[in-house]
Amino acid sequence: MTGDRMAMMRAVLGIARRAATVIMEVYGAPFEVDWKAKDDPVTRADREANTLICDALAAAYPGIPIVAEESDPASYAGYAGAPAAWFVDPLDGTREFVARNGEFAVMIGLAEGGSATTGIIVCPATGRAFMGAEGHGAFEVAPDGSERPIHVTPVATLAEAELLVSRSHPPPQLEDAAARLGFRKVTPCGSAGVKATRIAAGEADVYGQPGRAGALWDACAPEALVKAAGGKATDASGRTIDYAARELPNHHGFLATNGLLHDDVIALLRRFGTPQPGDKPR
Repeated sequence: MTGDRMAMMRAVLGIARRAATVIMEVYGAPFEVDWKAKDDPVTRADREANTLICDALAAAYPGIPIVAEESDPASYAGYAGAPAAWFVDPLDGTREFVARNGEFAVMIGLAEGGSATTGIIVCPATGRAFMGAEGHGAFEVAPDGSERPIHVTPVATLAEAELLVSRSHPPPQLEDAAARLGFRKVTPCGSAGVKATRIAAGEADVYGQPGRAGALWDACAPEALVKAAGGKATDASGRTIDYAARELPNHHGFLATNGLLHDDVIALLRRFGTPQPGDKPR
C-alpha cells in the first residue's frame, strides 16, 4: 500500500473508534446473545461494528479485500492472492463482552505480501487506543489525538516475566509450564487484542495461546502492533503466520512476547507438550 502510513493509521483508528462507540451503545443496554456455534457467541454489537468497519474501509481503500469475522466469506473470496488484505475482528472477546468484564477490543490489521504490517486496536470499555506499523513504531493514542510511543519490556528471564493467558480458554500446557518454571506472575485476561496491547505497551511480557487460537483476524492486528513496539509474534511453534494462507483458522496457536523471551517460551512449550505443526488441533 502506498501513501503516508501514519496518516492511514490515524484514519483507520478513527474508524475503529467509531465502531467502539457503537459497541458501547449496545453494551450499555440489555442485548440478546446468539450462537454461531457451541461456545461461540455473537451479538448485535459484533454485527453492527463489522458493518461499520467494512463499509468505511471499502470507501477509504477500495480494492483491498476485507476479511472480517462477521462478513459473508464470499465477500473476501480471493484475498489469499491479493497483494494486501484487511483482517477485521469487530469485537474481539465477545464472551467478555457478554460477561460485562470490559476485556474486549476492536481490531483492524493490514497484511501485505502475507505479512502483518499494520495494527489498530481500540479497547471500548477503557477508551484506550493503539496503533503501530512496521518501520513506524507503535503508539498509544489519547482521546485528544496525542500520541505516546510505546515499547515492549526489557525483561530477559522467564522468572521476571508476567504471562498473560486466555480467560475463556486457559491453556493447560502453558499454565502447567508456568507453574513449574516460576513465572513472576500469570494473569488471565480476555481478548487477544487486549493482551496484545499490554505486551506492546510494556505492561506484561508474554502472551501465549497454544493449540487452536482463533483465526487470522484474531492475529493480524495483535502481531503488527507487538512487532511495531519492538516485540515478536509467531504461532506457538515459532513459525511465521502467513496471512496469504487459504485457511483462516490458526491451528498452531499464537505467541506474542517482548522478543527477548520468545525462544525461551517456545522451548518451554515444546517441553510441555504444546501441539506442533502436523499435530491435530486440540
